[in-house]
Amino acid sequence: MSRVKRGKIASKRRKKVLKQAKGYMWRRKTNYVAAKEALLKAGKYAYRDRRAKKRTFRNLWILRLNAALRENGEKYSSFIKKLTDKKIALDRKVLSEMAMKYPKQFKKFVESVK
Repeated sequence: MSRVKRGKIASKRRKKVLKQAKGYMWRRKTNYVAAKEALLKAGKYAYRDRRAKKRTFRNLWILRLNAALRENGEKYSSFIKKLTDKKIALDRKVLSEMAMKYPKQFKKFVESVK
């Protein structure tokens, strides 16, 4: 009877894990057990931070918007209240971009909302 070589699928799986762990430091890139654990942790961080990124950007847009509004003699909270009262549906991202890239038009917009 001829010899049977085994473990093809298992070695394929391990190679895949080590390929994903490329770029990690020390034992985490060469050792399968450490690489697998590092990938699990990296996946958790990636999942968590995809959600945290949305919060971070919203904070950034509010900061930029507040700074631009104060230059035009307006407070952020009162401006947002006026927008909701007049039923103007522009989100904070669009408003902050407008304030950064087109300050003259933004000033006119703020005056129209007042």
